[in-house]
Amino acid sequence: MVTVGAGSGPNWIHGTEDNPILDLAKETGTITHAWDGRQCIYDQQGAPLSEKEATDASETIWSIIGDGMEFSKQNSASIPASKSLLEYVNEKTQALYSNEEYAHLDEAAREKKRNLLHKIAEMWGAFVGSPVEQQSLRFFWLEECIDGENLFVAGTYKKILERIAKPALEGAEMRFGQRVRAVETVADEDGNAEGAVRVHLADGHSEVFDEVVMTTPLGWLKRNKDTAFIPPLPDRLASAIDSIGYGCLDKFYITFPTAFWNTSSSSATSSSPDPTSARQTVPNTTATTAPVHQPPQGTTSTPHHPGFTQWTAPLYADATNPSGWNQECVNMAALPAGTEHPTLLFYTFGPTSQHLAAILAADAKRDPSATPHSPSPAATAELLRFFAPYYTRLPGFDHANLAHQPASVLATAWTNDELAGYGSYCNFQTGLERGDEDVEVLRRGLPERRVWLAGEHTASFLALGTVTGAYWSGEGVGRGIAWAYGVGGEEGEGKGKGE
Repeated sequence: MVTVGAGSGPNWIHGTEDNPILDLAKETGTITHAWDGRQCIYDQQGAPLSEKEATDASETIWSIIGDGMEFSKQNSASIPASKSLLEYVNEKTQALYSNEEYAHLDEAAREKKRNLLHKIAEMWGAFVGSPVEQQSLRFFWLEECIDGENLFVAGTYKKILERIAKPALEGAEMRFGQRVRAVETVADEDGNAEGAVRVHLADGHSEVFDEVVMTTPLGWLKRNKDTAFIPPLPDRLASAIDSIGYGCLDKFYITFPTAFWNTSSSSATSSSPDPTSARQTVPNTTATTAPVHQPPQGTTSTPHHPGFTQWTAPLYADATNPSGWNQECVNMAALPAGTEHPTLLFYTFGPTSQHLAAILAADAKRDPSATPHSPSPAATAELLRFFAPYYTRLPGFDHANLAHQPASVLATAWTNDELAGYGSYCNFQTGLERGDEDVEVLRRGLPERRVWLAGEHTASFLALGTVTGAYWSGEGVGRGIAWAYGVGGEEGEGKGKGE
């Protein structure tokens, strides 16, 4: 069985240059993992691509993505708000495969190669939580994150979280299990207007504080901004909350009695080898299901199945996936000794997350004891029916072998979680007009009303949507409050790192 700790939080440290979360990982002895850069890609018929085809396609699509991010940086103001990353990819692929090297291919074969690139590009959804056709090209540059490597937190975030929480748990009064209905800026005891904040609890009680820091997710703010603040939020702040996108990334850990996919000698025949140059030179992103910014491994033996697998727009799962949603997973049996387990971690996003969340919501309605971490047998069977067309195509799978049948499923189900804002983290979708300004408005909060906002959605531009960004945003607000009370720091430090 997979423990709840393995699936209930983030998996990655995005970027290793000047990253405080990496420092905390080292301080706490948390094990991190750099993947070997190999990736297995299946075509729409469910057949693995050859090593050359997978490598060439990966190199090409990451070159386009890198060019797209640079184009977004240089031309953001002139790019139509309606234009998506997928449109950019489609435009760039139209000029491909027309030179002499591909003269032996007819137009149908060339179009097939272009279509493969379009399908591989759908993996972007697992990075940001929404489909690639919704990714704003105008604000694509905001998806760049801290430079350096992307490290998988093999030891989970448990010890890091304990270290971060330690000062608060030891030095402050913590009240768990209490819901806040609204925060109201009021006069203080001396009659100073906007001199205090009254916090109204769901049980009818209220308490007064000098300052309030709200770390509620952006998705929660979107649904509660009109009722949670008294007086109402300024129009510009309310508009910023509405405008920035919110993804619905979710994770499904499927655990088996044995990692059958790791024992087949043919497991590496369809994988792309060491990281391609495009995946290494592209500006760093919050990659979850592709070997982006992984260190070179040299000529070491790699007996296990690749760390990343992608099933592009499947045409063979009509009964459970008639829309052909792209599927991706991480091989957790390839983690370092002591942290590895026979588990496939599927990252889902957009309509896939919403579809699977509906299964779990119906399960909870039928059986109040069922949870995403322990769904009922009926819901487990339904979830496994959805994922079966993919894991059964991995090397070594044998339908008749009971050790190859899943033992359990653990889901994050943030898409169903009210307090998570029914989603995961911020992103930047088509239609967005002033994305960078919107982030700055959120980051500022309402200090004049003694209400501050913190969280990944208020982070510096190079840390949006990441644990590091959430951490930095809290530090920034802390500095801002300290400055307001004349306790060290300089004016403006509350803006957070990276500005």
